Amino acid sequence: MTLSPRPRTLRAAALITGLGLALSACSGGGDGGDSTLTAPGPEVLEGLDEAVQVEFWHSMDATNGQVLDGLIEDFNAQNEGRIEVTGSFQGDYDTALANHRAAIQQGDTAELIMIFDLGTQFMIDSGQTVPAQSFVDADGYDTGSIEGALLNYFTVDGELRSFPFNNSTPLMYINRDAFEEAGLDPDSPPTDLAEIREAAEELTVRDDDGTVVQYGFGAATYGWFVEQFMARAGVPYCDNANGRSGRATEVLFDDPKVVETVEWWEEMIDDELAVQIGRNTDDAQAAFTSGRAAMTLESTGSLGGFIERSDFEVGAGYFPLVAEGDPGGSIIGGASLWINGEGHSEQEVRASWEFVQYLLTPESQSIWHAGTGYLSVNTEGYDGPEAQARAEEFPQFSVAAAQLADSEINENTAGCMMGVMSEARATAEEGWETALTSDTPAADAMSDAADRLDTPIEEYNASVEE
Repeated sequence: MTLSPRPRTLRAAALITGLGLALSACSGGGDGGDSTLTAPGPEVLEGLDEAVQVEFWHSMDATNGQVLDGLIEDFNAQNEGRIEVTGSFQGDYDTALANHRAAIQQGDTAELIMIFDLGTQFMIDSGQTVPAQSFVDADGYDTGSIEGALLNYFTVDGELRSFPFNNSTPLMYINRDAFEEAGLDPDSPPTDLAEIREAAEELTVRDDDGTVVQYGFGAATYGWFVEQFMARAGVPYCDNANGRSGRATEVLFDDPKVVETVEWWEEMIDDELAVQIGRNTDDAQAAFTSGRAAMTLESTGSLGGFIERSDFEVGAGYFPLVAEGDPGGSIIGGASLWINGEGHSEQEVRASWEFVQYLLTPESQSIWHAGTGYLSVNTEGYDGPEAQARAEEFPQFSVAAAQLADSEINENTAGCMMGVMSEARATAEEGWETALTSDTPAADAMSDAADRLDTPIEEYNASVEE
């Protein structure tokens, strides 16, 4: 099973910047005008003449869309004559956000919308949604069983702003057969970059002509991994406490920990211990499943596909630390659910919340996790029959749940909150790739990339502070 395609970062970069510049026209700007929108109580759904209509915009297609449609159908059956949810596929994440922007400008937003993690700051700034915390407080809703690392990411200024739903985290995947053939223990995969190199030296295989036929390591130079390495090293991605004590004014991915990682990556390629992949994650997945690379980095959402496409036994380990002794932690990916309040009736807002509550139940999360491979947002969902059956089929997935449970909850693992986060991810990739494909030192490449974001950050912040 595969997750919905990750957003096309370069197009999303231009999109997010444009969204920021248009915010004042959409909602008056400011630091998140949604604070004036509050959650109505359950009484607004009493004495209805007809079912309240909730349009739900999402980015789930193929198998994931089918699982979501099943949940929608079940909810509607349970709430017949009271609430009717209609799912509407909006394309991939950045397309969905573009459609939402257009809907804001037209004054015709959907009641409920799924927005990817990098759009969080924009959603706050747009001033259209009822903060998730308002529903939690109004109903005394217990978030105790919701995964803490997920709540951490979507909590800003002490308030939960949206509800986590389709979320994942990256892992290190290994070819267990290759490990055994090299005399390595597949049950104890490498935990940091130095250990990966040591293992790669044993895993790299050459033919009689000296040509490498199996590299020890190979992964895409994907910007999400930069965020992950920084979180696990306990350093912020942007200033002002990762944009959570004040608006971010600069990115910090030229930190020595990132430079160390890029230099390590370059040395691995130069020494023919790692295959140079580039930024295409499909190429990295193919290198792993074909046996060309014995270790790789990818999302939890790739596990099912790796197992289906590989003719070897797939293993999984925690995403690596930069160096032994780093504090660890994990940043999530994926998307969350936002309930629009501006332009919607109390009945529509409340009905949307009723549906979100249903999606967050252990029963729904067991079905969702088992059917898609996304994390169970409600940790009790792992005890459901569907999730238990999946655990038996894919015991490797327990590594993802354990990594998240072991994650330190702090500002670094919360991730950077910034209006041009998507552009930042793309620019980090550019700097990383420059270091690998030119004579530019890693420190200079990452510093130059960070400097290129100063103007977009300044322009976005100005657009929402007018």
